[in-house]
Amino acid sequence: MAAYNIRRTPLERAEYAIIVSTLLFLVVLTVQPLLNLLAISLSDPSEVAGMSGLTVLPNGFSTDVWGLLLNNPAVLRGVVNSIFITLVSSFLGVVLTALMAWALSRPGLPGRRVIFVLMLVTIVFDPGIIPDYLVNKRLGLLDSYWSVILFKLVNAWYLIILIRFFEEVPKELLEASELDGANPFQIFWHVALPLAKSALATIALFYFVFHWNEFFRAMIYLNDQSKWPLQVVLRQFVVEGDKLAMVGVDNSNNYTGASQINIRALKAGMILLTIVPILAIYPLILKFFTKGTMSGALKG
Repeated sequence: MAAYNIRRTPLERAEYAIIVSTLLFLVVLTVQPLLNLLAISLSDPSEVAGMSGLTVLPNGFSTDVWGLLLNNPAVLRGVVNSIFITLVSSFLGVVLTALMAWALSRPGLPGRRVIFVLMLVTIVFDPGIIPDYLVNKRLGLLDSYWSVILFKLVNAWYLIILIRFFEEVPKELLEASELDGANPFQIFWHVALPLAKSALATIALFYFVFHWNEFFRAMIYLNDQSKWPLQVVLRQFVVEGDKLAMVGVDNSNNYTGASQINIRALKAGMILLTIVPILAIYPLILKFFTKGTMSGALKG
């Protein structure tokens, strides 16, 4: 099969060069700060003070920062708490959002318009922190994981995305399933959900990022430090500069080892520790975006 060369006009070549250059520039802007944090966290403690914000290679090499962070009980508890809260919240959020979106996408649902309007009201009128606190106190959720997990368990914006997606499911396919004897839940489970994999993956990613980065609510409702997620631990250390909480009293009393670690290196390692899970989940979700794009192209 003969190969055909794509001939571009000078204007098209210039546009292509501008697009590629812009994308490369954006990649550099995104990756460089991460490489700088990694370089600082892996550098020799005595060299960190002289490193600039543009450095992407370590000066010397030391894993003292990561050893200190990964052996710190508060950090380890924070990682476990964040994973637990994020996974439970994301799972429940996706399940409840999908169920509610499927129901609201069906024209025959009684009171469909009223429910949809009430859902839109939650976008415009967000309840204040004081009523929210009083509700959690009345329900006995203070100092409980559920006070964080139940927060925005069904996000109205994500619900609208799924409603619009389910409304695009071909009616002929649903009618054929009904003729085959499938009940409404079987149609939802075996027909609608498989077609919505790309949309569900998108919603799951949104929920995961939201709950992983949430710290304000946990800071208010979780008084027990053993229940703090990683973001609250990060805030206590990075914002307040509490090096003693990371190094420990015993290490701070001597002048070797952990006490010599630069606080800037500790902050860099701590920030990376909170970013890595988000970066790791993107490749897992990316294949669903690709499948969704390809299926859309084939349908078109």
